[in-house]
Amino acid sequence: MSSKLLAEFFGTFWLVLGGCGSAVLAAGVADVGIGWLGVSFAFGLTVLTMAYTVGHISGGHFNPAVSLGLMIGGRFPAKDLLPYWIAQVIGAIAAAVVLYLIVSGAPDFAGVGGFASNGYGEASPGGYSLMSALVIEIVMTAFFILIILGATSDKAPAGFAPIAIGLALTLIHLVSIPVTNTSVNPARSTGVALFADGPALSQLWLFWVAPLIGGAIGAVIWKAMSQDD
Repeated sequence: MSSKLLAEFFGTFWLVLGGCGSAVLAAGVADVGIGWLGVSFAFGLTVLTMAYTVGHISGGHFNPAVSLGLMIGGRFPAKDLLPYWIAQVIGAIAAAVVLYLIVSGAPDFAGVGGFASNGYGEASPGGYSLMSALVIEIVMTAFFILIILGATSDKAPAGFAPIAIGLALTLIHLVSIPVTNTSVNPARSTGVALFADGPALSQLWLFWVAPLIGGAIGAVIWKAMSQDD
C-alpha cells in the first residue's frame, strides 16, 4: 500500500505542477504563450506520462473522482478509497506549494491572482453561472470515468489506455476551461485553491461535489452497458 500511495502522491503532484503550472507560468506570456490550447494538452500529457510511469503500481488514478468511479465500477476496493484520496490531495497541495515558490520569485510578483483555480460566476473565465459549472463538471467527469473504465477493460486493446485517457482529459479541458477553468478533479482544485486570490476556497465545494457525482454516474453507465465479466 505504501508504494501505491507514493505513486498516487507523485502522479497527482505531476498533474497539478504540469497542468496548473502551464496555466500560471506559460499560458499568458505575450506572443509566445501557450494559451488554453497548450494548457489543455499539458493536463492531458501529465496524465498520459504518469499513467505509463506509475499506473502499474497504483492504477494511476491521480484524482478522487476517478478512485470513486473505479470503486463503483468494481475495479477498486472500497477500503483503499480514503487513503488514495488523502495521498492525492497531499500531492496536489505539495505541487501548489512548489508552484507558489516559483511564481513568487518573478521580478514583478504582486500576488498569485487566480492561480489556475476553478470557479463560477465572477471566478469563471467566461463568467458562467453556478448551474453551468455544476452541469459541465458532472457531465465531463462522467465521460472521463466512462472512458477510463472502457480503455482499461480487459476487452480493450492492451497498452493504449494511457493515450486514450490523456487525450480524453485534453478534450475535456478544450471544452470546459472557459466555464470553470476545468476541474473534474477535486484534488487538483483543492491544491491551488489554498493559495489563490479571490473566491476559490469558498467555491471549492462545487469542485468536490460535481466531480464525485459525475464519477459515480460514469461508473453506473459503464456497468449498465459493459460486457465485462
